[in-house]
Amino acid sequence: MIAFDDLLRQMKGLDRRDLMRWVENRWVLPERQDQTWIFHEVDIARVELILEIRQEFAIDEEALPLVLGLLDQVYDLRRQLRRVCDALAAQPREVQAAVRRALPPLTGPEIPHD
Repeated sequence: MIAFDDLLRQMKGLDRRDLMRWVENRWVLPERQDQTWIFHEVDIARVELILEIRQEFAIDEEALPLVLGLLDQVYDLRRQLRRVCDALAAQPREVQAAVRRALPPLTGPEIPHD
């Protein structure tokens, strides 16, 4: 965990007004303690992601909510897919083989089987 001012000192390119706006827009969700915000590891990663998106891809503030929303959807889909894969891996081999046969062929890169 890290306090608001400590995060500003620690991260290059992070502006106080930007970070305040990101919190107000709920793009980053730190915990409120007394008179400051406390950023957990997930919040810090989100701040780093926003900085990277803005710097590397030149995404402006207007498009940022759309990009963040899409990335959140991708991460959620990956998490859900991992749950499905774990559930499939817990099934007997015959069930696993039947599911693999029922899947259409991949059109992209091969996905490794666990």
